[in-house]
Amino acid sequence: MRATQLMAALVRLRALMARSIILPAVLAVCCTAPAAAVELSAGDWTFSATGNVNVHYINADCEEETVAAVVGGLACRGAAGRERSSSISNGLLPAALAIGASTTQKGYDLSVTFGFFPGISTNDGGSPNLQQGAEPFGTNTALGTTGLDVRQVYMTFGNDRMGTFTLGRNIGLFGADAILNDMTLPGVGAANTNMAAPANTSLGSIGLGYIYTDWLAQINYTTPDLAGFTLTIGVFDPLEPILQGVPTPEGSPGVHGKVAYENGPVYVSASVLWQEHEGVADAADFDSWAFDIGGKLTFGPLEILGWYYSGEGVGTTGLFFFGDDGLGNERDSDGFLAQITYELGSTKLGVNYGESNLDLASGELSSALVKSNEKYTIGVYHSLTENLILLAEFTDVKSRSHNGIRNDSSNFNIGAYLSF
Repeated sequence: MRATQLMAALVRLRALMARSIILPAVLAVCCTAPAAAVELSAGDWTFSATGNVNVHYINADCEEETVAAVVGGLACRGAAGRERSSSISNGLLPAALAIGASTTQKGYDLSVTFGFFPGISTNDGGSPNLQQGAEPFGTNTALGTTGLDVRQVYMTFGNDRMGTFTLGRNIGLFGADAILNDMTLPGVGAANTNMAAPANTSLGSIGLGYIYTDWLAQINYTTPDLAGFTLTIGVFDPLEPILQGVPTPEGSPGVHGKVAYENGPVYVSASVLWQEHEGVADAADFDSWAFDIGGKLTFGPLEILGWYYSGEGVGTTGLFFFGDDGLGNERDSDGFLAQITYELGSTKLGVNYGESNLDLASGELSSALVKSNEKYTIGVYHSLTENLILLAEFTDVKSRSHNGIRNDSSNFNIGAYLSF
């Protein structure tokens, strides 16, 4: 990447990070709350609702502005001569309300789900994850409001014999298990990279051990349970690489798949993803592929888990983010998340460490482009009641570039997560 292109990418990247376009770890409420917290029956239909509200005080100690920035680095940076920042905001999850309806007709189980995700930070973009920066007032002033993000709109049909089809917008397959098992899910993990303008979601371990699975328009088929094994295969609406520039039509959908096995205290899974990218010229075309594999073991109060991913042209942090050099030459990437938690009665203690690495493309010159993002989080999660978790975390983040720049930051958070 040329120097001018690199600087332009840096400016745009910082804007994207501040607005959390690619970072909203807004995960399905069904994965963190009871399957049907509220149920109503009307004829043959059952209507359900689940949700959560989480709020945290976050104090961050960010890298000094005088230190050069790592392009794509996830250590937060100071602003206006200040390195410390405080905010009251959501964590890895925004608040959420998922409404569903289900029935059985002619032997087929049918359902629809709508997921609504508001945040609590002031936001002027009509979405809790896309801020417009209304100058000259900025994004975090009086007379502000928050937005509503619709991340889930999908239907399912099938049964225990034939399996299940899922059609609509829902969480992706690649990288999903890593984020869904991240202990920081009800908490914060790594804070947002621009603490001067807090967004409605934090990083957790996104870009710091796994790539964000994202929410995709997709059509999938999942097999019935086969002695503990399930297989999901499908296609998804192809995504444009971030920072690519001029959008171009994609000639084929993306393809993804996942196999999982569960037997008592053992859970393992692996997923794959592939997509072609059409550039503005044939020379700029490139392919992306990636896989992840991992699992968790539970021994009474002790749980140990780990996930590893590797890919080509898939980039880092978000899908296809810095996946190529802008000329159609793919960059390789890999990373892992390791975690140990232990429950003492109603209190869970945990520590996790994650690292994401991005290589230069073949023949690409060294630059300030991120080489690695890594972090560790220490957390305490106390279940005051069945649905209310009080928690505290400390996270340390390090970002390094290919030309030797290093950015460091840390953040502490304390808050509460209430689900229903």
